[in-house]
Amino acid sequence: MPPLKFCANLSWLFTDLPEFTQRIYAAASAGFQAVEAAWLYDSDLQELQRVKNATGVDVVLINTPLGDAKAGDLGLGAVPGREEDFRKGLDLAMQYAKALDCRRIHLMAGRVPVGADRATIAVEMEDTFVQNLKHAADVLSNEGITGLIEPINTRITDPRYFLDSPHQAAAILQKVGHPNIKLQMDVFHWQIMDNNLTQNIHKYFPLIGHIQIAQVPGRNEPDSAGELNFPYLFSLLEEMGYQGYIGCEYKPLGSTNEGLGWVKDYLKRNR
Repeated sequence: MPPLKFCANLSWLFTDLPEFTQRIYAAASAGFQAVEAAWLYDSDLQELQRVKNATGVDVVLINTPLGDAKAGDLGLGAVPGREEDFRKGLDLAMQYAKALDCRRIHLMAGRVPVGADRATIAVEMEDTFVQNLKHAADVLSNEGITGLIEPINTRITDPRYFLDSPHQAAAILQKVGHPNIKLQMDVFHWQIMDNNLTQNIHKYFPLIGHIQIAQVPGRNEPDSAGELNFPYLFSLLEEMGYQGYIGCEYKPLGSTNEGLGWVKDYLKRNR
């Protein structure tokens, strides 16, 4: 079984450095061969390209834009009436992905509108999301890029986020029916919402196109105190033959480098 591969999430790691370009250098120096990030859109694209090429680091995942962050947007994929804004955001994400040779884009669902009842608007939001994902599938497939949808827990992280469970995500993927739209599994969110990680990983493994990790409930390093047994989870993913990257999307308890002992130990054991 080949060892798992880990990438640094630059929206969470090396945040003492203000620029994403600096964080790419830091990740490369720490031994990462790949990085991911939520939103790179305030960074100069040509400079990102230059640093990527200089370090040889792969960019494996970015998110679609937030929308109007000041108005409380967190993605627009499932938000009724914002279809044109979603498409414009997708075009921008595509521009960055193509320039950085990034083969995965997280297509963010967005939040239940303020003042709306989740149960009342759920069908309309799902229909909107399915249609936007079908459009994205056509656009992305022309470039060989995979789109991803990620459930985000509504118990701790974001009570208004529309997509909050792997079961909901799987049902939406079935309606979309495109092989290049897949499921992004963040074990932090899955554990908080559903607990049943082993069975859910087995059940949804064929749909998974990317994985992210953090300890529960603190969202810190995998070897910090918490609910999850990461040596077991890593062994399970190895046994199942997961070959993609695993994003390190957690809040370091100290400096990023001080908290990387867990990944260094894993790689030593699996040489």
